[in-house]
Amino acid sequence: MAVTVETLEKLERKMTLTLPVSAIQSEVDSRLKRMARTVKMDGFRPGKVPMNVVAQRYGYSVHYEVMNDKVGEAFSQAANEAKLRVAGQPRISEKEGAPEGELAFDAVFEVYPEVKIGDLANAEVEKLTSEVSDEAIDKTLDILRKQRRTFAQRAMDAAAQDGDRATIDFEGKIDGETFAGGKAEDFQFLVGEGQMLKEFEDAVRGMKSGECKTFPLSFPADYHGKDVAGKQADFLVTVKKIEAAHLPEVNEALAKSLGIADATVEGLRADIKKNLEREVKFRLLARNKNAVMDALVAHAELDVPQAIVQAELERMVEGARADLKQRGIKDADKAPIPDDIFRPQAEKRVRLGLVVAELTRTHNLFPTTEQVKAHVQELASSYEKPEDVVRWYFGDEKRMAEVESVVIENNVTDFVMGKAKVVEKAVAFDELMAQN
Repeated sequence: MAVTVETLEKLERKMTLTLPVSAIQSEVDSRLKRMARTVKMDGFRPGKVPMNVVAQRYGYSVHYEVMNDKVGEAFSQAANEAKLRVAGQPRISEKEGAPEGELAFDAVFEVYPEVKIGDLANAEVEKLTSEVSDEAIDKTLDILRKQRRTFAQRAMDAAAQDGDRATIDFEGKIDGETFAGGKAEDFQFLVGEGQMLKEFEDAVRGMKSGECKTFPLSFPADYHGKDVAGKQADFLVTVKKIEAAHLPEVNEALAKSLGIADATVEGLRADIKKNLEREVKFRLLARNKNAVMDALVAHAELDVPQAIVQAELERMVEGARADLKQRGIKDADKAPIPDDIFRPQAEKRVRLGLVVAELTRTHNLFPTTEQVKAHVQELASSYEKPEDVVRWYFGDEKRMAEVESVVIENNVTDFVMGKAKVVEKAVAFDELMAQN
């Protein structure tokens, strides 16, 4: 088999393959003979169909399969001999002008790039730090108490205040007409907790049971209801009931209700702190990892194989369709989604993946068995039955592959942090928790 390799542009190559017609025909004949032993056709007993009939019925499809197989084998063999790392699938087309008795094909493909990573000592990485304060524990306790609050009706002359649960009837009109979703009876909401637009809450705050009020309300331009966004409505509200919230005390009973092993106030606070510290650790790791990856890519030189980008684009589009389907969008699998909107992100992912792979290979940052096991155990530690979660991870190769990828990223993050100029920056707990 004669092979030539031509560089077209950057990562693109062209390889010319030649195959003897006799080898292809020999394989076609062999497959047709094997097929004739078992093929079934009306008018013939199994295995007794004449070869010319089998060839007439199945010859074209078998020939097509053999051509694909033989060209694929020839391409793989040639790429291996030339020590080419092929990125994606080649585009193969038959070439005219082949010598008699031979078939020629052009295979156009991309190869993986050479990745050059600069001196990481010149990279600057911002490393965030944060602490779990007593104030953060107190706020979490308040959230837990609110989740378990009860309500008791206030006196008829008591005015609605923040934290109360109001039961109301309301009707909103725009230009004198009631709009969709603008009317409800026995509607409940918590005053002052942002469940309603501020103008609405301000109007109800201070009202008493049995009172009615009319007030204007301007919907924001970016309001989720497009039919009313940016418009002004007139609302009539009737307060039917005001209920005061009663939060449970922070005591042993609360700790016990939350399933705390050490059912004391101290045990409850310690458990909250432990959980918050775990969440802070994961969030800091994610933020710092992103900073490291950005610095790493910025200090790397490489061309990106468009075949790999295209494959990533297709995965992202399919993921978007799956998300639409999960949201109940009709015919989500047929939804036209232009892949250009994902292209910058796809190129960034591919570039980062190539750089991380190169750094992992050259510095042996592959995950150890102990690292993988420790990471799984840490993920499982926040669940009620950690041992079940550990078995769940180890029972599936795909899940374990995802864990190994995370561990590699962690190893790369630690490696880069050890080489780069690290600038530490303290971030407030609330700020860290507010960001996705």
